Amino acid sequence: MGFLNYQPVELTFGTSGLRGLVADMTDLECYINTLGFLKYVESLGQLSGKVYIAGDLRSSTPRILAAVAHAISDMGQEVVNCGFIPTPALAYYAQLQTSPCVMVTGSHIPDDRNGIKFYRVDGEILKEDELSIKQHVGQVRERLYVDGAASFSPEGASLSPAALTEVDDAAARAYIARFTDVFASDLLRDQLVVVYQHSAVGRDLYVEVLEALGATVEAVGWSEKFIPIDTENVTLEDQKYFEQLAQQFPNALAIVSSDGDSDRPFLIDETGYFHRGDELGLLVATALHADAAAVPISSSDAVEQHLAAENVPLALTRIGSPYVIAAMKEATQAGARRVVGWEVNGGFMTGSSIDIDGKTLQPLATRDALLPILVALWRSRVSGVKVSECFAQFPKRFTQAGLIDNFAVEVSQKLIEQFSDDNEENRSALMGVFSQELGFGKLVRINSLDGVRMYFDNDEIAHIRPSGNAPQLRIYSVSKSQERADEIVRQGLVEPEGTLRCLEQLVL
Repeated sequence: MGFLNYQPVELTFGTSGLRGLVADMTDLECYINTLGFLKYVESLGQLSGKVYIAGDLRSSTPRILAAVAHAISDMGQEVVNCGFIPTPALAYYAQLQTSPCVMVTGSHIPDDRNGIKFYRVDGEILKEDELSIKQHVGQVRERLYVDGAASFSPEGASLSPAALTEVDDAAARAYIARFTDVFASDLLRDQLVVVYQHSAVGRDLYVEVLEALGATVEAVGWSEKFIPIDTENVTLEDQKYFEQLAQQFPNALAIVSSDGDSDRPFLIDETGYFHRGDELGLLVATALHADAAAVPISSSDAVEQHLAAENVPLALTRIGSPYVIAAMKEATQAGARRVVGWEVNGGFMTGSSIDIDGKTLQPLATRDALLPILVALWRSRVSGVKVSECFAQFPKRFTQAGLIDNFAVEVSQKLIEQFSDDNEENRSALMGVFSQELGFGKLVRINSLDGVRMYFDNDEIAHIRPSGNAPQLRIYSVSKSQERADEIVRQGLVEPEGTLRCLEQLVL
C-alpha cells in the first residue's frame, strides 16, 4: 500500500465514535482520521483556531493523542491539551468555547483496543455527519498512502511526533463548576460516599466534587492497570465486590464509580445493589421533571410504563448516543423545555437548560456519568430516604445485560438480517431457541428497530444485538424478577450451547 510495508486496517464508526485494536491504530491511521474530521469541520465553517483534546488512562492513549495533535497542528489549528479527564468534561468545555474537540478513549472495552470521539462546535457528531467525515477521510487517506513517506515510517509511525503541550486544567475546572454551582455545598454534609476509583479517568475529579458538596469520601480500588469495567456487563465478581464494599462501609450513603472515560455511571446503593442505567436514568428524569425524554429501544419497559403514567412524551431510538441526541433535538424543536435522554449504560444527556432549586444546569448532549450519580444522591437527601428507597416509585421490572466475546461480526449481522421480520416463520424458529423448557412464554412480537427484540406473553423480553465496534453479541433481558432477568442472560452466555450459540448455529 504505497510506501507502507503492512496492510492498513481502516478505523470504522461504531455506535459512538471510532474504535479499533491498538495494533491497527497506527499514528498514520489516527492522523488520517483526525485530519479528515477537521477538513469536514472546515467545510462547515466551524474551525475556530483551537481544537481541544483529552484522553483516558489506557496505555496507548498518550501515543494516539500525539498523533491527533500532529493532525491538528497540520491543519493550522492550536492544540489545547486538556489532559486526562472525562469525555463529558472535554465536551462541555469545548461547547463553552464554541470549538471542536477530540477525545481519545476506548470507553469500557479492553486495553488492547482504543478509540477516538469527535465533537463539532455544536456537540457530538451524529450519524448524518459520519458519511461526510468518511469522504474527507478517504481523500486524506488516498493522498497520504502515496506521499506520506516524508512524515511516516513504513510501519505507520510518525517520524516527527507532536509533543503534547502543557495541560490546561480549565476544562476540568469548568466541569467541576457545572455541578458545584448548582448543588448546595452542604448537600452531602455528614454523609459517607465510597468512590471505587479503579482506572476511571474521572476517579480523582469525582472525589473532589463530592468533597466540595460536603461528603466524606472513601476512595478505594485505585489501579495502575486499566480495568475494562462495563455498566452493561456487570459480572458476578463485580457484584460481589460491590456487596463487600457495602459491608465494609455500612454507613455509606452510596458507592459510586464510572467506566474508563467516565461517561457511564455506577450507582451502588447502601445495600450493595447496583442500579442499572435505564432505571437510574428514569430516576434522574423524574427528579428533573423532564417534559420530554429519549432512550434506546433496549431500555427496560419500566421507562415506558412510568413516563406514560406521568404523561411525559418518550422517543424510543436505535442504540447509540447519536440517535438519542437526534431525538432530543427533535423534542426541543417541538417546544419541550426540559429535555433529557439516557442509555441503558446509564450515560445521561440534557438537551436543554434545567432549573434545579433555582440554579441553572447547563445542557450537555453527550453521555455523562457524574450528573446521574449526583441527582440520585440529591434525591435521597432531599427526600430523606435511603438511596435504595428512591427507586421504589417505579414499576417492578428487572433487567440484565451481558455479552459473548469472539462472536463473528458477519454471523451477528446475518442473524439480525434473518430474524428482523416479524412473521410466524421467524417467531417459530426463535421459539425453538427461546423455548418453554427454558421458561419463556409464547413469542408474540419482534421489534427490529435495532437488533432483534423479542416480546413473550409471560411479560418477558429478550433482546439480541451485535456490538457496534467489536466481535461481540449482546443480550438484554427484562422480567418480573432480578433472578429471572439474570437467568435469561446466563442462558444466553453459557458455553458452548447457550441461546446465543444456538442462534449462531441457525445461520451457519
